[in-house]
Amino acid sequence: MRTRTRQVVAALVAGLMTMSLASCGGDEAADTDGFTVGLLLPSRAVPRWEHSDKPFIERRLKELCARCTMEYGNAENDAARQRQQMMSMITKGVEVLILDAADTKALRSSIQEARKADVPVVAYDRLAEGPVSGYVTVDGEEVGRLQGEALLKAMDDRANGKNVVMLNGDPTSPNAAWYKRGALSVITGKVTISRSYDTLGWSKDNAHTNMSAAIAGLGPDRIDGVLAVNDSIAAGAIAAFKSAGVGKLPPITGQDADIEAVRRIIRGEQYMTVYKPFEAEADAAATMAVALARGEDLDDIATTATDSPTTEGIPSVLLTPRAVTVDNIKQTLVKGGVYTVDQICTQELRRACGKAGLTR
Repeated sequence: MRTRTRQVVAALVAGLMTMSLASCGGDEAADTDGFTVGLLLPSRAVPRWEHSDKPFIERRLKELCARCTMEYGNAENDAARQRQQMMSMITKGVEVLILDAADTKALRSSIQEARKADVPVVAYDRLAEGPVSGYVTVDGEEVGRLQGEALLKAMDDRANGKNVVMLNGDPTSPNAAWYKRGALSVITGKVTISRSYDTLGWSKDNAHTNMSAAIAGLGPDRIDGVLAVNDSIAAGAIAAFKSAGVGKLPPITGQDADIEAVRRIIRGEQYMTVYKPFEAEADAAATMAVALARGEDLDDIATTATDSPTTEGIPSVLLTPRAVTVDNIKQTLVKGGVYTVDQICTQELRRACGKAGLTR
């Protein structure tokens, strides 16, 4: 995948969030043409899909088109199931699809079928192959860089060595390679990568298995840091250390800012996560979908263009992620409206939340 104009301008998020409904046909006259948008998400293994992306997309869709409805399907990590869901939605007459592909290559033929049926497809979070009409994601290479930079800092701060275990994502997702490339651009030559594993299905259980193998093969004292690509995989790694009886955990990265990951950061079990602006991502996807269904172009929405292995010049929105550690949870997640202090700070975390500056 090659992306042009890598960085999104700083005003993008604010612009998307405040875009007038009139500019997307949101006045009463235009809103008489209600239609159905299909939303296809890849799994339930990552909590953000059900807890953040789906409700954000549904809410923004209603803001832009009060008469519109949404058809929803979750693939449960099964590309064949997602193909069936997609074809069913096309048969039912959806006007546009928002697709986060369970397998970006396997869905190519279904996207071609959608094009034949004049149903445009917005690729969401992962860039599927085939003739997609728009693409919205967070800069994956920057995600990896943030993880690599944080891990190096944590290992320096704790006077540890430089032996790292990498727990990568599912190789069927192009995002997994994107994240890994970003991380390697930072840590290569500065650490020894003692083990590197792919995590099928982005699964916590598979991450636990891989981390357990690394602990058994290397010994916990020879693991100075774990570059876990997301929070579910970080949770599996942490569980593996605990199962091995390891008391003092090495710094472990993550991604997605799941609330349980934020709590693990406060407890000192996970060093960091990466917050991706899900609401802005969902907003951009819904805005693209409504525009496409109304026959409008994406010139006022897309800020860059991306080439996939099959399609050039896909109108795209690339959003900027932020690293989250115990020192900036309040600034990034609480003040940003992602979580409240009460949501994060359970009773057993009150003392630790106080030390983190979240409570008094």
